[in-house]
Amino acid sequence: MAADQSLPSAPGSGAGDVALEAGGLLDVLGVAAIVLDGEGRITLWSPQAEQLFGYSAKEAWGQYAAQLLVEERHRDVVLGLFGQVMAGHGAWAGAFPVRRRDGTTVLVEFRNMRLEADSGAAFALGLASDRATLLRVERDLALSLRLVDQSPIGLAVLDTDLRYVLVNPALERINGVPAARHLGRRITEVLPFLDGAGIEARMREVMESGVPLLDDFTTGRISPEAESDHAWLSSVYRLEDQASRVIGVAVSVVDVTEQHLAAVSAAHARRRLSLIADASVRIGTTLDLDVTARELADVAVPEVADIAAVDVLDTVLAGPRPGEGADGEAVRFRALAVKSAYRTPAEDAADPVGDVALYGPTRLVSRCASTGRPVLVPRVRPEDLPRIARDADAVRLLAEAGVHSYLAVPLIARGQVLGALDLKRARNPEPFGPDDVLLASELAARAAVSVDNARWFQHQRHTALALQRHLLPQPPPTAAGLDIAYRYQPAGAADETGGDWFDVVPLDGDRTALVVGDVMGSGINAAATMGQLRTAARTLARLGLEPATVLSHLDEATADLGDAIATCIYAVYDPHTRLCHISTAGHLPPIHLLSGRQPQLVEIATAVPLGVGGIPFSTTTIGLGPGDGLVLYTDGLVETRDQDIYARIQTLTDLLAGPQRPIEETCDLLLAALRRPDTHDDVALLIARTHAAEVS
Repeated sequence: MAADQSLPSAPGSGAGDVALEAGGLLDVLGVAAIVLDGEGRITLWSPQAEQLFGYSAKEAWGQYAAQLLVEERHRDVVLGLFGQVMAGHGAWAGAFPVRRRDGTTVLVEFRNMRLEADSGAAFALGLASDRATLLRVERDLALSLRLVDQSPIGLAVLDTDLRYVLVNPALERINGVPAARHLGRRITEVLPFLDGAGIEARMREVMESGVPLLDDFTTGRISPEAESDHAWLSSVYRLEDQASRVIGVAVSVVDVTEQHLAAVSAAHARRRLSLIADASVRIGTTLDLDVTARELADVAVPEVADIAAVDVLDTVLAGPRPGEGADGEAVRFRALAVKSAYRTPAEDAADPVGDVALYGPTRLVSRCASTGRPVLVPRVRPEDLPRIARDADAVRLLAEAGVHSYLAVPLIARGQVLGALDLKRARNPEPFGPDDVLLASELAARAAVSVDNARWFQHQRHTALALQRHLLPQPPPTAAGLDIAYRYQPAGAADETGGDWFDVVPLDGDRTALVVGDVMGSGINAAATMGQLRTAARTLARLGLEPATVLSHLDEATADLGDAIATCIYAVYDPHTRLCHISTAGHLPPIHLLSGRQPQLVEIATAVPLGVGGIPFSTTTIGLGPGDGLVLYTDGLVETRDQDIYARIQTLTDLLAGPQRPIEETCDLLLAALRRPDTHDDVALLIARTHAAEVS
């Protein structure tokens, strides 16, 4: 009979195939085929029969099967069974021992059935296989099925088209999809929310290379309703039949979502601790309020938020203690810092740095500052934006920026609300959650202490400056026979304002006392000490005492102030004699301006500062001709951390050389050339120049 040319193609076979490829299981079983005629003689003997029983086809052909293969004691049973099959009483299946050619006995399982030829002759077909081999295959199959069904690991088999052909119950639970909805479908059809294309690409690579893919980590959501990502470890193996033909892949899947979430949580915890530790280093590096606010915003972006703003209550900046607005009242804020992770319209929606704005109680940041509690809007809706933004334009900008989550936490230090940290997310897809509230609150709490310190020191600095400026000469001082110019500049740091001073004191006989001093230390205490010493110096000067005597009394007065120490230079100029008497207490030497000649340092006897005590002071006298002058200054003008002070004094002297300038212009020149913006000391500068004509 010719082969049927219309045989259907099988899945996985090429279109146009006319026959299906054989599997390999029959080869494993070694199924033998034997045909007996009506008398029990062998008329067909397959090669598998030769392998199973040991007789060649030539040896078996025409032999009575019962005599050839069955021991005599079993022949009656076998002949009876043969008779039943030939009589048409149905097929028989069973196992009985068969004698092999080598004399050994093997237990063989048979399937026997009656055949009838066109001529009406009857035959018996026997299909036989070694029972031990058959039982092993059955046992292996049963074990495999049991393992697949009861395994806690998700197991699946996919064919060469990567369509599911087997799914165990564990994988049904992991994927959340019944087995029936897997079979015949691909991963992209069953789990459309995963990266199915990437998974299938890795499976095809395994089929092509034969190299297993082990513990491939995958995350994703199995459905749009899932609240969070799941995580799996998958291993993929190539499947081959007994003929080494690829028939698909086997996949094992372990759900590691809990471990993944625990690892993510631990990573978040480590990140929070790292961020808090970083904040401890980066926030509060100075006592400048604006710098501290910027440092807080820099730490918060982008680790916590895409956009951050730091606002303080305006009353915080007005005095040592902030005002307290009751819940439900409007709150006045001053914007100190705005920071974003990228250029965004949300920056323009924020209050400009330095501006003061009054917000009603409906605004969320007002509620945060009034109640002292965080305000969280995990998912911002359009109706929430007016409570976040300052006006309608800002609402539009926040919507354009894609702000979808909002958080405000109060800045609280020493039990007082100082302001708020305002946070927004736009590009970051995750909404703010409870962990973010804890992290932002911790950052705000640490920053609030630095903000409060900066606020206190700023207030102290303003107080010290006000006190110091009040104690220094206000109107331009006048002196007989002298032109006077002076400058005072406070230190650049908030906590280092204080103790430098100068004074010009008119004395009897047209004489003038010139004083420059520097109290060691800083802040309001140094300013107060300076005020006391300045007052004492003015009082002593008016007694007409010699400069050395004045400094001796000032030394005693300084000792009475406790731990105070100060340097001072005291000079008295007499326009009638054109002599200047100078005494110093640990102060830098003055510079003698000589009309038409190079300026010179005044050689003056050194002495200890005021407050040390026990060492007498001396007086040096120099002449000041017409147009000559004297430059007195504190160390803040010339002292730096990276240059020798004597080199700086030489620079000062060089700047004073050359054509004579107006002394006001000279003051500005010296400050511009020598004063550094990051200096940590005050500067007092006093220049006196004699008139060209003598005083009559």
